[in-house]
Amino acid sequence: MGKTKWSQAELEQERQANRRGQPPLTTCGMNAVPVRRITGDTFYAWDGEVLVVNILGKPAAGRDAIGKVHGTQLKVSVTAAPEAGRATDHMLRFLAPLFGVRVSDIEVVFGRENVNKQLRIRSPKLLPAALAEAIAAAEVEL
Repeated sequence: MGKTKWSQAELEQERQANRRGQPPLTTCGMNAVPVRRITGDTFYAWDGEVLVVNILGKPAAGRDAIGKVHGTQLKVSVTAAPEAGRATDHMLRFLAPLFGVRVSDIEVVFGRENVNKQLRIRSPKLLPAALAEAIAAAEVEL
């Protein structure tokens, strides 16, 4: 599983490009946007310095891997069994080094014990090659 290292300028350019058409995440007022909807019709969105990713988890897989985009979710397979959130914990440990962050920098918004998840990754330093390719493909479709 390769990594693609992005410069700070490239990350900021990507964040700006992906803000088009994305509603802001607000927590109060009449225009409040539910956290689950921040990604809109795609599998990811930038919320400032935070990358929000919708995940379709595949526990008990043959190997840990980032797969393809399925609708508005990115498929992520992990070898851990789906017992009491262990597969999700394993997924966070698998993803953290791929994004160049600590495990504590990844928040599970929802889906800790479900295959449908949303993750918030604080200030990723890297983007895994599979994710960078999926983002590039999503940009072409826009």
